[in-house]
Amino acid sequence: MTTSTQPYYLQLQPGMAVQQMQPQHAEQLEALQQIVFPTLAEEELIKAPQFLHHLQLFPEGQFVITNNEVVIGMTSCMRSNFNTDQHTFKEISAGGWFTNHNPMGNWLYGLDMGIHPDYRGKGFARFLYRARQQIAKEMRLKGQFTVGMMNGYGAVANSISAEVYFEELKEGKRTDPTLTPQMKIGFELVSLVSNYLNDPACGNYGVLIKIDITKNI
Repeated sequence: MTTSTQPYYLQLQPGMAVQQMQPQHAEQLEALQQIVFPTLAEEELIKAPQFLHHLQLFPEGQFVITNNEVVIGMTSCMRSNFNTDQHTFKEISAGGWFTNHNPMGNWLYGLDMGIHPDYRGKGFARFLYRARQQIAKEMRLKGQFTVGMMNGYGAVANSISAEVYFEELKEGKRTDPTLTPQMKIGFELVSLVSNYLNDPACGNYGVLIKIDITKNI
């Protein structure tokens, strides 16, 4: 497999850039997790020592957006082979340590994605997905996949099943604050994943999504 030879860096505007994560970002990333995922169970938030471990395992797959050295966006990835088996975030991420990273995996698995609330709605997440796609291309992978949080479901869980919510989302009859933007970027909905995360905002549900390497983001 071909690996990236040059660190990824894309200047978005003066003082702001998408770049590969560095050790000095770890403490800021831990703090950003609390802000980005306020309803997520504490044990599923990624901590600074874990971010440092990701850098040891797979530095090419870890990205941040910085604004004058302040981290305002992040994504963490590992390599894996694509499959539709039911799994939890804890299982696939090995408790957040990413020791399930497969150096020969032919897909990029995005395990984390977050933008500070003050910077949402400006297209910054797309830049992180684009960085992931670029690295996947350089490594000659088949694409990237992830489990998107079904964040609109928690509010309607008492009136509709997760299965119906998912089908309506696929059919374009419903929008979701997380999955709809991911679909606009080009992700394809694959299957419903139950008990992926311990988070009432999504009723613990996620959706397996993927985007092939031939697509531009």
